[in-house]
Amino acid sequence: MSTTADTTRNNDGQLLAEVEKLRDARQHLREQVAKVIVGQQDVVDLLLLALLCRGHVLLHGVPGLGKTLMARTLSQTLDLKFKRVQFTPDLMPSDITGTDVIEEMEGGGGHRLKFVPGPIFTNFMLADEINRTPPKTQAALLQAMQEGEVSIGNTTYQLDPPFFVVATQNPIEMEGTYPLPEAQVDRFMFNVRVSYPTVAEEAAIIRGTTGAVAASPTAVLAAEDLLKLQSIVRSVPVADDVVMYAARLVNASRPAKNNQDADASVDMVSRYVTYGASPRAGQSLILAGKARAVLEGRYHVDFEDVRALAHPVLRHRLVLNFHGRADNVDSDDVVDALLKHVKSEAV
Repeated sequence: MSTTADTTRNNDGQLLAEVEKLRDARQHLREQVAKVIVGQQDVVDLLLLALLCRGHVLLHGVPGLGKTLMARTLSQTLDLKFKRVQFTPDLMPSDITGTDVIEEMEGGGGHRLKFVPGPIFTNFMLADEINRTPPKTQAALLQAMQEGEVSIGNTTYQLDPPFFVVATQNPIEMEGTYPLPEAQVDRFMFNVRVSYPTVAEEAAIIRGTTGAVAASPTAVLAAEDLLKLQSIVRSVPVADDVVMYAARLVNASRPAKNNQDADASVDMVSRYVTYGASPRAGQSLILAGKARAVLEGRYHVDFEDVRALAHPVLRHRLVLNFHGRADNVDSDDVVDALLKHVKSEAV
């Protein structure tokens, strides 16, 4: 006769087996992505973390760094339906979500409305240069990201999970663009900066892309496996001390006028930050910490997981004032100060 303790041990054993499977899958996924993408391992890992957490990613990088290719390759290794939309000033919400069209019924029996789904009905969507389209179109995408559904007229259509959005922004050409409001930027789990390759990496890119044979990755996980792993990530336990550390880190990002714990204020925050991170930042730190722990084969979240994810989680949630821009202070500089000021141990 089985006992509750036996059932618990069996469940824990199954979860640990799934964690081990995900760690192995991560290594295979890296190998497949590396067939096409040279370097940028940190960026690929953050994309996978966000996908496991059911989050979305904002990619910052100059043209030509392989952001589109990176997203497409990751979708292929996970066997997900992929759609890319180039955002332009004349793009309408219906161009993304889809629209109702009038269709003639067979046999001449009149007409009816038929819904034609847009590119948002996919698993993995790349929104290229999201800041080049007007706010109305941006909002249509962001509603789908938050709610997992699309409203057309009086009808609401559910998006099939998993649903993952990677939006890109070009930091060079800002003229004629529509920057995302802070409230909408906050809906992205990570803000990831894609940097230039090293000389050795650039040489490998040139050799790999100017030959006659193009490498193609193979699928490592199926969509069904991914959905199961998303559930496992949320079940990873987190110690209260780690949760408190994430909460104190987010709280310290707020200037004294918006901070109920004035003693936690950091000098750089007081001088350069107008608005700090929202509670979504704390949620993202812990959720992403769970995914990071699982990918490394651990079934618990450590302080280091939170620290490692602080920059991509917080950098887009800090609104700097004029003094920060005048002194050439970057949001990453503020995050560095927060990590130095806020200790793992409660004080």
